[in-house]
Amino acid sequence: MARVGILTASFTAAALLLTACGGQPTGGQSGEAGGLSGAVVADGSSTVAPLAEAAADQFRDVEPGINVTVATSGTGGGFLAFCAGETDISNASRAIKDEEAAECEANGIEFTEIVIANDGLAVVVNPENDWADNLTVEQLNTIWAPESEGVVTSWSDVDPSFPDVPLALFGAGTDSGTFDYFTAAINGEEGAIRADYSPSEDDNITVQGVAGAEGGIGFFGLSYVEENADAIKAVEVEGVYPTVETVQDGTYTPLGRPLFIYVANSSYTDKEQVKAFVDFFVENSLSISEAALFVPLTEEQITIAADELASLG
Repeated sequence: MARVGILTASFTAAALLLTACGGQPTGGQSGEAGGLSGAVVADGSSTVAPLAEAAADQFRDVEPGINVTVATSGTGGGFLAFCAGETDISNASRAIKDEEAAECEANGIEFTEIVIANDGLAVVVNPENDWADNLTVEQLNTIWAPESEGVVTSWSDVDPSFPDVPLALFGAGTDSGTFDYFTAAINGEEGAIRADYSPSEDDNITVQGVAGAEGGIGFFGLSYVEENADAIKAVEVEGVYPTVETVQDGTYTPLGRPLFIYVANSSYTDKEQVKAFVDFFVENSLSISEAALFVPLTEEQITIAADELASLG
């Protein structure tokens, strides 16, 4: 089933529960300008950015006087700015680290964590690659492990049945939550990776790199697969293809994950425009996920998100 079709089905199934939790789907908004103004500043994960941008686009129809900006310095970079009091919202593709939370606390930044959607980390190859439709975690470790640098240089080094095509490696940079998540899941240690790959905080650069090399392989959030279906293709991991269903039911492992927004409590309580945007984002998370081609929240996650939002008020 196509991702859009699955997303629509998931959205429809969950919409009634979200309404019961106190939220409204986008269609329930009046669409009339609310008269608020001001700025909402978000930074962080490039994976979460398309979701936040979709939220900002839909929110603009309701509150055109509010300017929502979404920067992409990576999850780690986003937390640096957030804990320094420079942003209202930090978009994150992983949970905040203890040392980051300690930095926020030292600077007097109290925050609330909200799971806003789900995602799978997709492993992608060049469309001309007809030999690696299904890779194991062991094979991915062989490709990406630090000790493979200068040793595993061809696809035939990964598996003797694969052709002698040079590997061309692309992926997230070190400031990215995607980088942290992938290295921990595949190499067993956060940050452990061979140095001879091409890193970027911009997932579109990874798309271009993989698309431009027959032996290209990379990793990024699932949403980018659908958006770039003509340039790259995703592979199965341990026999499971990344889809909405396999991410939600937990069978796409170990590369399925939740996505977060972190909201500065003072921004929410002291800035009407921030409260309005965060409320809208959470209450309309299903339609926003659908629009941005992300994996929507499960029913249980919807209930938790509604509770987290209520705690901010």
